[in-house]
Amino acid sequence: MLVAGGGYAGYRFLADESTDPRVAAAKDRLEPFLRAWEKGQAKQAGGYTDSPDTAESLLTSVMTNLDPSRTRITTGDGERHGEDEVRVPFTVSMRIPGVGEYAWDSRARLRERAGKWKVLFSTPMVHPKLRPGQTLALSGRVSRAKILDGEGGELEAASLTGTVDEKSGKGVSGLQARYDARLAGGKGPRKAVVVADRQSGQAVRTLSGAKADKGRPVRTTIDPTVQRAAADALSGVEKTAAIVAIDPSDGHILAAANKPGGMNRALAGRYPPGSTFKVVTTAALLGQGLRPDDPAPCPKFVRVNGQRFENQDQFVLGKGSTFREAFAQSCNTYFVGARAKLSDSALRDTSQAFGIGGHWDVGSTTYDGEVPGNTSDNDKAAAVIGQARVQASPLVMASVAATVKKGTFTQPVLVPDGAHEKYLAPKNLSPEVVSDLRALMRSTVTSGSGHALKDLPGEPHAKTGTAEFGTAKPPRTHAWMIGYQGDSDLAWAVLLEDGGSGGSDAGPVAARFLNNLRNDLR
Repeated sequence: MLVAGGGYAGYRFLADESTDPRVAAAKDRLEPFLRAWEKGQAKQAGGYTDSPDTAESLLTSVMTNLDPSRTRITTGDGERHGEDEVRVPFTVSMRIPGVGEYAWDSRARLRERAGKWKVLFSTPMVHPKLRPGQTLALSGRVSRAKILDGEGGELEAASLTGTVDEKSGKGVSGLQARYDARLAGGKGPRKAVVVADRQSGQAVRTLSGAKADKGRPVRTTIDPTVQRAAADALSGVEKTAAIVAIDPSDGHILAAANKPGGMNRALAGRYPPGSTFKVVTTAALLGQGLRPDDPAPCPKFVRVNGQRFENQDQFVLGKGSTFREAFAQSCNTYFVGARAKLSDSALRDTSQAFGIGGHWDVGSTTYDGEVPGNTSDNDKAAAVIGQARVQASPLVMASVAATVKKGTFTQPVLVPDGAHEKYLAPKNLSPEVVSDLRALMRSTVTSGSGHALKDLPGEPHAKTGTAEFGTAKPPRTHAWMIGYQGDSDLAWAVLLEDGGSGGSDAGPVAARFLNNLRNDLR
């Protein structure tokens, strides 16, 4: 946008710098003033003028208020006015956050005094629409619409909502970034350049246009009560952590809490799921005909081509132990030993019934998991216990629990009108497998590693997980627990990064979450 800087009348000589050395000398003096202005060096620029303090003050105000990412000033042909004055037109072009490109025309006056040329500084020289006591500033456009929870209140979950850049008014992360145009009311300028009174800060004239369309809110599925219970459960946790809760009946994401904030690891983090993945492995084994009461030897160690696998704290189950006990106590050695019952594609194929690895159109950025086909016996041995190349987010593992609760996979959703093509699982679990998984997850609570939930009401079902990561010796571990409530539509996942044990460390956090929620609902 060019603002004409007219109104400069008066007697002038037609000679310019190409024919008049005095015009050329004056322009040579103007150039360092303009270059200093371009660089935001207000004090240096003021030194080339007849009013150094006034020039420094106004240029500092303008450059601070507009905060341009780029400034370019170009000059036109200078003209002599009278014997000792030269006038030079110039154009200021700025790239301003929230505005874009903005340019205006103005004119500088220079006068020779004692053989030296000085810029005659005045407020209108900076911008022809400015008057003394005024400056250039930015005025925000119509406020962005809000991101809402499932009840219509403003969503209080910073790692979900994301942030807005204060300079540009543009969403830069989370839902603020994904739905930026919708929340802001379009893709045009978010701010306007205005003439403002320097004392009051009030805009007195608008110089550039900002879109006036009102933004539209984004409504999520987050239940504020469930979100608060999850956030409170993490309040005393010293580790990096996340909790996700889902309604199994419709896939609505009821809570996604992260500590610390910033990265939304609850939905988009990538981690080995450890023994929580045994829900998928167990579904594959049940599909091969195994039953919960079948024998399940659980030794302290088992070796696969020289690689040793062991149980947490090297526990063993006594003679006569069953598949049900191996699942409830999370016996790694049994599951590694049972890998021979599965083909190299069995885990990948079974994981499809849980939606893992599909493209989930949730209405937000997510990581939807990966279960590759096995490439070796050792790869399969690690994969059956949720290690090797198996990867998942807390959202994926909460969805695994939700699938067991409902019996079929329903893709999670965070922003219903932003999820256009929901992913459909290419296969389903059999009713018999679902029934057995439910019983096994309940046994984990009543007589297994999910003992932290044993005395809680609501008939919780769970699976713990302790997932190794990194190269340290002994290996460091993430702590997991996933589960669902038997008496209500609530499935969930808890993750503590580098957090120790699923049963001992993630379990108490899950218990706090469920207790918080029950207390809030009373």
